[in-house]
Parts: sequence; structure tokens; C-alpha cells
Amino acid sequence: MTTDGTAVSSLFFEAGKDSRGDVAILARNLQKLFFLVETAELADNIIWYSLDVTDAAAVEELAYTTGSTDIPVNNAGVQVEKTVSDSTDADWDAVIGTNCRGVFNLCRAYIPHMPEGSSIINIGSISGNFADPSMALYNASKAFVHGLTRSIAVDHGPKIRCNAICPGWIETGMLGAGFDLASDPKAARQDALARHAAGRFGRPEDIASMAVWLSSDEVSFATGQLFTVDGGMTAASLLNPGLFWWSLNTQPALAAG
Repeated sequence: MTTDGTAVSSLFFEAGKDSRGDVAILARNLQKLFFLVETAELADNIIWYSLDVTDAAAVEELAYTTGSTDIPVNNAGVQVEKTVSDSTDADWDAVIGTNCRGVFNLCRAYIPHMPEGSSIINIGSISGNFADPSMALYNASKAFVHGLTRSIAVDHGPKIRCNAICPGWIETGMLGAGFDLASDPKAARQDALARHAAGRFGRPEDIASMAVWLSSDEVSFATGQLFTVDGGMTAASLLNPGLFWWSLNTQPALAAG
């Protein structure tokens, strides 16, 4: 079962077509996922549900309806680019409501119905470990997801495993919105790219592939862990030689100063 997130839903959709189990795809707006059924033959074991994960009653009802689910993937998320002082109550409700309450609602509703050997996969973020500027609520919400992941692993193991994926900068609308905050978005993008040992930003498929792997029996001994997938960005020293090389070779005025 995946909640929103087109890339993760796509991979589980493809895997589900050839599997013996059912794949449930949940989204507040199913229209953005319709390309899945338009570009591939609709399999009988793919089930679609419209769901607002912030609605606890609706989540509980769906959990009762769908019954036993062994691999929930919580990847619905909202981002607001503001500091604490600039954030409104509406911003709080949007970000904390989806990123925190939504994950909590799904886990609380489905854990009682999950069979032995199940695996919960939550989508966290490197922003839950390191604070991105002007992303106060988002940073805090992902730190909550990391803490909840550990708690579920401790409280509900060994019956259920729970891990989180911590993506870095992934080519999505959220990444573009972050660069748009800069005075020079193009320069900000180049600066960010220079920080990646992999030489590129992540793709949604990179995260989706990790989610599929974590759902497999190959990872049966891993639980309560945060798996960072960021192209090596957070592995580097803050004194990143590659970044300084880029600065010296593209901004001679700054180097001379």
C-alpha cells in the first residue's frame, strides 16, 4: 500500500501486476495517478482509493475495509518554505497535518491488522537531520517521522519492521520551489549540484527502488533505521573541496576578494 507519491506508486504498481498479492494506491487526488492506468494494462490486484490521510476517521475506515496489509509506504508529504515567525496556523495544519498526523494516522490504523513479518516504510528526509533554511515546519515534521519510525520498530517488533528512507534533493516540484527562494535560482541550483558526489540530483525512481528493496525479505534484519539516499551530499565535509573548486572556477570575483 502506498500513499500518494507518483514514483513510489508507479514501482509498486509495476511490481504488483506480477505479484500474487494486492497493491493499494491511496491519494487525495487520484487524477494525478491516472497515467498509471493509461500507460499500462490495469491488473485485477491493483486497488485505488481516494483518501485524505489527515482524516483519522477515514483512515480507520479504510484500514477496516482493506484488512490485512503487510507493506504500508507512507510517502504523502507537504512542503512550505517559511521560517517559524513567518509560518501561519494554516501552514502548520498543512505541513504537520499531512507529514506528521497523516503518517501517524496510517500507522495507528493499520498496525493492528498487519500480519507477522510486515514492513512499514516511512518517507523521512535529510531535512529531518539537518535544518534547511526557511523550511522550519518541514524540517520539524520529518524529524517527527524519524522518531516515530524508531518507536514503531521498538514497540511492535519483531512482528513488524519499520524503517524510514531519508531522501536528499530529488527532482520534484518541491526541489524547484526551494531553489525559487534564492535570489539567483540558477546559481543556487549549480551550487547544490556541486555538493553531490554522485554528480546529479536524485530521481523519484531512486527513492522508489529503495522502498521496494526495504519491503523485501532481503532486509529482514533491518528495523528502526534511517536509510539516507542523497547522492553523497551529507557524507561530505562541510569544507567540500568540490564546492570550493566550483566557486573558484566560476566566480573569480569572489575568489579575488
